[in-house]
Amino acid sequence: MGEKMTSSTAHYSVMRDRCIELLAPAILTSSNPLIVDATLGLGGHTEALLKAFPNLTVIGIDRDQSAIDSATSRLSIYKDRLKTAHTTFDRIGEVVQSFGYTEITGALFDLGVSSMQLDEANRGFSYSHEAPLDMRMDVTQSLTAQEIVNTYEPGQLVRILRSYGEEKFATRIVESIVKARAKNPLNSTTELAALVKESIPAATRRTGGNPAKRTFQALRIETNDELGTITRALPIALNLLSVGARLVVMSFQSLEDRIVKELFVASTTSGTPRNFPFELPEFAAKFALVTRGGETPSQSELDENSRSASVRLRAIEKVAA
Repeated sequence: MGEKMTSSTAHYSVMRDRCIELLAPAILTSSNPLIVDATLGLGGHTEALLKAFPNLTVIGIDRDQSAIDSATSRLSIYKDRLKTAHTTFDRIGEVVQSFGYTEITGALFDLGVSSMQLDEANRGFSYSHEAPLDMRMDVTQSLTAQEIVNTYEPGQLVRILRSYGEEKFATRIVESIVKARAKNPLNSTTELAALVKESIPAATRRTGGNPAKRTFQALRIETNDELGTITRALPIALNLLSVGARLVVMSFQSLEDRIVKELFVASTTSGTPRNFPFELPEFAAKFALVTRGGETPSQSELDENSRSASVRLRAIEKVAA
């Protein structure tokens, strides 16, 4: 998620102003605008939206109850216009319906792990700090990274590391994991990070940052079913949009962005046969791209917050019922 903390610990939301700019046309043309912040986090984007548009209502969704608690406290002055739901964002349709709405003016998805989660060492997301192998975004769920590492079949682990971490040395890493867990369960982040480092050739370790990065990303994605949740959620969000409404999505790694890009391309492609001389209305695309490709942060934003470097922002608008 793009809710980041600068070195001075000030709250900072990635591409906040651009997100508002993209959602503004839909909000301004609606008499009772409703935006869903599907990844509420610390509430930075929602705060900016509520401040900019006095007639706006926001539904904030987050799978992390501590994030909801923090955001609700921070945004208490907007309590009459902020509604929250503790759940995964693939339940966006149920959440919107539960508050009495049938359609929305826009939605914002800020994908991935939040800095609040990364910076809480005991959550186990970071390979740089000693912590239990947890990695749950929602601490009420049962599956942890520790269970995955210690109980999944070797073939499953290799698939996860290759698919979700794009790790070239997945087989070597898994062989080391299996050998180690046969003696004692792997329980800590630093223990796993050291094992991964030892499994990767020394020449490869000299470039590309911490060698455990890809393995930790893969385990985090599997623990939280991140890609499955995104794949389920975005089509539901598109179906909730009223005509003129917009969906804005920020991705922080290529696997997420690929899902978003492919869905947006499919949704904006006409179904009229190519050899037809004119557009058949019943096959016309109901959505249009708002952004060209994946937008990236400005240099000033990169200077202020290095964690925004990997973000890709895409937006789409519903143009027909």
